[in-house]
Amino acid sequence: MSAAGPAGELSGKRVVLGVCGGIAAYKAVEICRRLTDAGALVSPVLTRGATRFVGELTFSALADEPVRTSLLGPGSPEPSPHTSLARRADAVLVAPATARFLGSYAAGIASDLLVATLLATRAPVLVCPAMHTEMWEHPAVRDNVATLRRRGTWVMEPDEGRLAGGDMGRGRLPEPAAVVAELARLLGRGESAPGRPGVGAENLTSPGAALAGRAGQAVLALAGIRALVTAGGTREPLDPVRYLGNRSSGKQGYAIAAELAARGAHVTLVTASEVPPPEGMAALERVATASEMAAAVHAAADAAHIVVMAAAVADYTAQSPAATKIKKSPGPMVLTLVPTEDILAELGRRRRPGQVLVGFAAETASGDRLVALGRAKLEAKGADLIVANDVGGPEAGFGQDLSSAVIVSRGQVVELGLVDKRVLATRLVDMAAQLLPASGRS
Repeated sequence: MSAAGPAGELSGKRVVLGVCGGIAAYKAVEICRRLTDAGALVSPVLTRGATRFVGELTFSALADEPVRTSLLGPGSPEPSPHTSLARRADAVLVAPATARFLGSYAAGIASDLLVATLLATRAPVLVCPAMHTEMWEHPAVRDNVATLRRRGTWVMEPDEGRLAGGDMGRGRLPEPAAVVAELARLLGRGESAPGRPGVGAENLTSPGAALAGRAGQAVLALAGIRALVTAGGTREPLDPVRYLGNRSSGKQGYAIAAELAARGAHVTLVTASEVPPPEGMAALERVATASEMAAAVHAAADAAHIVVMAAAVADYTAQSPAATKIKKSPGPMVLTLVPTEDILAELGRRRRPGQVLVGFAAETASGDRLVALGRAKLEAKGADLIVANDVGGPEAGFGQDLSSAVIVSRGQVVELGLVDKRVLATRLVDMAAQLLPASGRS
């Protein structure tokens, strides 16, 4: 996405906003507002079920056109609304997308105005599923999602958190800011739907590998490229119960791995995160400690064209972890910690010619100080790129969907500011791909 952010990518774009009948429909009101604030021209389409959760007048007041709810009748101000909407749309966003909608869309059943519009459009489509965890994990729903992805539809994975009814799990609609940022990212990269210029049949199995232009520059495909990505925070045992760890969730590493896989790379993901990994990983290895991560990384690094060390690896580990639980005592407890292997520095020493090495620096600094820390780590570790991110703020950092970061190379500094982690992943993969030898790029 360009430095202008969502406003730069969405300004003047005609966005059909589809809203389905789920409790998360209330978030679609904020999504509509953010789209209009970014300069988009919003055409809201509500299913009959959606009108039971949110009011039509709310969307009509916020959007550029009155709400449409049906193919025929009072909710249809024109004789063929689905074809009119489909032809004028620059993008279609469905949030929330229910299990029923996913089934109808995947089966091509034009049972309402929204699905009919989607079947008629050639614009990029982004759907954002939201439902209970058990429904999201059901084989029928997973098959429908896979079918849509295979056809070129973009699917934004649901978040994990509190769901309707008070239970916790995956299935929560991402926050409106993240949804709008994702749509802006796709439009900024010039992604197309099946049948639109810029996407051939060979790209339909992996929409993210589309080679349409982004900001006047082609997005490089990575077919035939092997990538190694690390994610999550290591846990160094103190005893069988306790460990020394950090707050890394693995979200940034997962976003990078997903972006690489979407462009056709063969991705090996070494993760210390406990959350489910993204789809499309050719190889997956779960680790817990810094030493386990070092062993897994060194075993896979030689074959990799791109290595991205996004994991938060512990700098120290217990010299002698206790074999049994350490009991609480009245006085202070003294731990003897010893340094762990500096995996990034070792990769810098070992790497073969042509290999692109990317490191991360989690800092509690901003501005010039953050850039200086990134440059220092770039030189010290022998890396090609360093992502220096400020994890000290309330909106960005470990466990958040946003990052406040700069990407430092020997020739430039790209200041991203506060961006979605997926946007950071896109920019980082762009820069890493540019550094590959010409013979290793497609």
